[in-house]
Amino acid sequence: MPQTALSCHGALAIELVPGSTPGCSVADLAYAEALAALLARDLARLVPDVAKLDLALACGLFDPVELLRPDFPLHAELGRLLALAPARGSPRIVAFGAHEGQLPPSLRPDPALAGPMRLLPFVLAGEAALLSTVSERLEAVLLDTGMAGADTALLAQECFATSIEHSRYLTVHDLAAMTAMQYEHAGLGLLWPLIETALLSPAGEQWLDAPPEPLLRYGDGEARIALIDADAWLLGGFTPPDHDESRLERAFEHFQMRQRQYAAVLEAHGVPALFVHCPTVREARELLRG
Repeated sequence: MPQTALSCHGALAIELVPGSTPGCSVADLAYAEALAALLARDLARLVPDVAKLDLALACGLFDPVELLRPDFPLHAELGRLLALAPARGSPRIVAFGAHEGQLPPSLRPDPALAGPMRLLPFVLAGEAALLSTVSERLEAVLLDTGMAGADTALLAQECFATSIEHSRYLTVHDLAAMTAMQYEHAGLGLLWPLIETALLSPAGEQWLDAPPEPLLRYGDGEARIALIDADAWLLGGFTPPDHDESRLERAFEHFQMRQRQYAAVLEAHGVPALFVHCPTVREARELLRG
């Protein structure tokens, strides 16, 4: 799963009470250190060998898409900062909290992304064999038994001045599986294989070729979307032939909206989305290959 040989990636997921808004999106350093200590305790209760590993926590409220991006840059940066942190005993628990109201620029949540579930990413690091064993155990137990301690949830509420309905621990693999299900329920399930390929096999290729959905290809680190006009759309098999003119016009507008929606979701996941003008659908499949 998405992790380096010497680190394991996860998050504390908090689900906000419907209608509530956090008073702040970052925690100050004193809160961050207290929360990181509770997080380390909770994880060690589930998998005792966690107590033998270094842990770093970014105390900001992130949207799932900020964690699920190619090369997992947020966790990679957290791991890099952990490696640079001074050794003050072993294992280390390192918390990154706000200084003058801000986290380091590379660990700042995007205020434009504000869904009902927020995530505090963490990294475990240490000796490779031990880390591998811990990672396997966390993958096996967190989704079913990874509820945060009551005092951890209460402190998180205080940290971010908000009301929390649920709080639990997830591996990045768990988060990806949950996001895939959410996209399926939101009518975006056909797009997930492209995102998953970008996350787990960035050098790979994946198509969305399922009319009446837009035609997309992921490859070479980017998504390419076939931009076709109304005539090409009509001839390309994207709509049944018995639609009247007014319904066809609305259907084409929906098709264009769907293209923009797919592009926005891909961009949010850090996947560049390019529109490629294609005279016909037949030519599109060649043009999308670049």
